[in-house]
Amino acid sequence: MIEVNALRKGTTFTQDSDLFKVLDYSHSQVGRGGATIRVKVRNLRSGATLEKTFKDSDRVQNIRLDYRDSQYLYSDDEFCYFMDNETFEQPAIAKELLTDVLPYMTDNMLVKICRYNGELIDVEIPITVDLEVVESEPSFAGDTAQGATKQVVVSTGLDVQTPLFVDVGDTIR
Repeated sequence: MIEVNALRKGTTFTQDSDLFKVLDYSHSQVGRGGATIRVKVRNLRSGATLEKTFKDSDRVQNIRLDYRDSQYLYSDDEFCYFMDNETFEQPAIAKELLTDVLPYMTDNMLVKICRYNGELIDVEIPITVDLEVVESEPSFAGDTAQGATKQVVVSTGLDVQTPLFVDVGDTIR
């Protein structure tokens, strides 16, 4: 058991037989009263995002996750497929559980698959990802009054704001 004061972004815990990953954490204390801890969490089994509020004296059950190095292969309408680098198994994870990292994953990317008691629950991608620009708005020399940006589309379909000098074919990090 850990105190809710120890929860931070990325911490995984269980409550009422559900697995949660902390996405955002805020601690507030008003006057002499006890502190209130608000966390935005994602249910790792259903993919739902919700907010939970705790008193500073509450405790939750922390869990231990197993991480395996894997390679992202491809995705279809329902699942994303990976290959374990040690056993060469090809596990699949439902797409709705990976909505926050899927726009940053490219074919053959090395990732870490998180398991809890043998159940695949999450994927951790590298901190930086190199993506190729496939679509870009034109930029003009007079558009530089203050740090101007433009909208580009990268190879995974993600829309990103970039400086004006980025063009189609460039790789951004």
